[in-house]
This record gives sequence, C-alpha cells and structure tokens, in this order.
Amino acid sequence: MEDKIIQIRGVYKSFKHVHALNGIDLDVARGEVLLIFGPSGGGKSTLLRCINRLETVDRGQIIVDGVDVTDPHVNIDKLREEVGMVFQLFNLFPHLTALQNITLAQEKVRKRPREEAAEIAMQLLHRVGLPDKANAYPDQLSGGQKQRVAIARALAMNPAIMLFDEPTSALDPEMIKEVLDVMLDLAREGMTMVVVSHEMGFARAAADRMVFLEGGRLIEEGPPEQIFTEPKEERTKRFLSHIL
Repeated sequence: MEDKIIQIRGVYKSFKHVHALNGIDLDVARGEVLLIFGPSGGGKSTLLRCINRLETVDRGQIIVDGVDVTDPHVNIDKLREEVGMVFQLFNLFPHLTALQNITLAQEKVRKRPREEAAEIAMQLLHRVGLPDKANAYPDQLSGGQKQRVAIARALAMNPAIMLFDEPTSALDPEMIKEVLDVMLDLAREGMTMVVVSHEMGFARAAADRMVFLEGGRLIEEGPPEQIFTEPKEERTKRFLSHIL
C-alpha cells in the first residue's frame, strides 16, 4: 500500500473482562476512504478511539502520519490537530452558537486570531450548507444540522485524517442524506477518512475498502464490490444478509 498514513500493528484493548480489540493489523493509505462495519460490540468505535488516543491500547502500536500514538510521551494535542473526529452524538457545546463551536478550537489550539477563525468558520458553514445557522445554538438545530456543524468544527483544524464514529446512527432517516452528502464531498476531495457506519449506500458510493470487525478481530477486508458480491467469509455473508 502506497503512503500509509495510519499503521496499526498487533493492537489489543480490553475493558475489564471484555476483549474489545484482539490483535488488529490494519493500514490506511493517504487519501483512502475506509469503511468499518460489523455487529455492536465488535470493537469498531474502540479502534477509532485508539487511533486518536481517546483510548490507550494494552499492547501493539499505532502510527498516524509518522507519529507513534502509543508512545506514552506523545503530544496528544498535536496529534488531535491532525486527526479530526466526528461523534455519533455531535458533542457540540450547548452554550455556544454554531459559529462559536467552530471557532473555539481554532483560537485555543491553532492560535488563530478571532477574525480569521470566524472567517474560516463561515466558509465551512457555507461548505456544509448552513451559512444561515451561524448564530443558532445547538438546541435550535436539527440532528442533521448539528452533525454538519460538528463536521465543520473538525475540518476547521485542517486535519490530515477524519474519523467518523457512526455519524448518522442518531439521526432521523430524512436527515441522514444531508450528512452523507457532506461526507461524499470530502471523499471526492481526497480526504483520508475512516468511517464506522452501516450506511451501505455510502460504502458503495465512497469507500475504497471495507473492513468487517467482530469480536475485536478483523474478519474480512476488501473493496466494496467484492464485499457486497463475493464475500469470502460466511460470517460476513450472514451479517450483510441482515442489513442489505
């Protein structure tokens, strides 16, 4: 694989007696869109959280754009400037407007002047189709709008990689498309993306590769066409038969 921006080697992670990750080996190429799917409790979200050090691994190594995430002395703030993350439940600050949610980290972490941060925030609100919501608070936004603001907030840091943890699972069906459209645009622009999702339409349209995780193990990986039409593993076939 050319230019590996994420390298995961022999990663294990447990929570008490639950083995969330059991020896994961996985690479992600720069500019690749990787979709991770599988049953609940399979380790998908844990893997994402280990990539940006929201969780520490028990054993193994993760290297992100040349930085060893598993090094106890790693500069976590610097790492998270390069790795944007979008969560299932948005995680917006309720007391800040959409514009303020997008400018805060720019000012605090990137040390941008307020005017520059606000200009970038407005550009990103245009990009996600919400320029008219700049002064709205999260409780004045729909779920889909909140998630688009969350994506804009992550993009404001100019990340090299975007991680999406089931970004549409908390949304009503009519709001899912507006979020997936933004993600499709990012994919077309060449953003490196690791997406945990069961949105198989997005997988077909945007993913370069799919990975099936269950029980903390990588069961199967391959391009969407192969996964959908000729999955090699019987477990993958059974899972897909329930969601397609």
